Amino acid sequence: MMSNVATIGLDIAKSVFQVHGVDAAGEIAVRRKLTRGRVLAFFKSLPRCLVGIEACSSSHYWARELIALGHDVRLLPAQYVKPYLKRQKNDAADAEAICEAVTRPTMRFVPVKSPEQQSVMMLHRVRLMLNCQRTQISNALRSHLSEFGVVAPIGRNGIEQLLVVINDESDARIPADARLCLRMLEAQLKVVKEQILENDRRAGRLHERPSLAAG
Repeated sequence: MMSNVATIGLDIAKSVFQVHGVDAAGEIAVRRKLTRGRVLAFFKSLPRCLVGIEACSSSHYWARELIALGHDVRLLPAQYVKPYLKRQKNDAADAEAICEAVTRPTMRFVPVKSPEQQSVMMLHRVRLMLNCQRTQISNALRSHLSEFGVVAPIGRNGIEQLLVVINDESDARIPADARLCLRMLEAQLKVVKEQILENDRRAGRLHERPSLAAG
């Protein structure tokens, strides 16, 4: 039966994957669970077939691995798979729905990204996260210092003024324990700023590689 598999729906997870495969006539040829470590060996033993996977954080990695084994892999947006669920949602039902959805002629697919393209996306996501952290720390500094009557204008210059107060041991408005905590925040802010600058430098170099920047 395994040699007759034409299409597979693969529901991926962290440790246990669900496989639902059919032959050219649409009859079930294989339905089983695979541990993560057995996935590649299983697909290596199969003839070339169409493999559908829901697009998610790890789907591009698995798509590349299965393509390297000679399979035709398609990534499907999760919302396009949902209409093909025939029973209560679980791993087996998801794999079956994927198997059916991937064969539809009007189905839209997600392009498989290379490791370099995924790295570009990660740069942008991490930069957004770091900017949020910078804002959070800056707001915390303002809030804590206001408890002692220390305020400063909005913006970068205002934060710099607050940092001067934090490091002025002669400023009696700030108790020693509070100053220690504020310096911890200052140290975190410095690290985040340096990371943002490094991220920006990396992103800037991508403009010299337009094929990646566009990915």
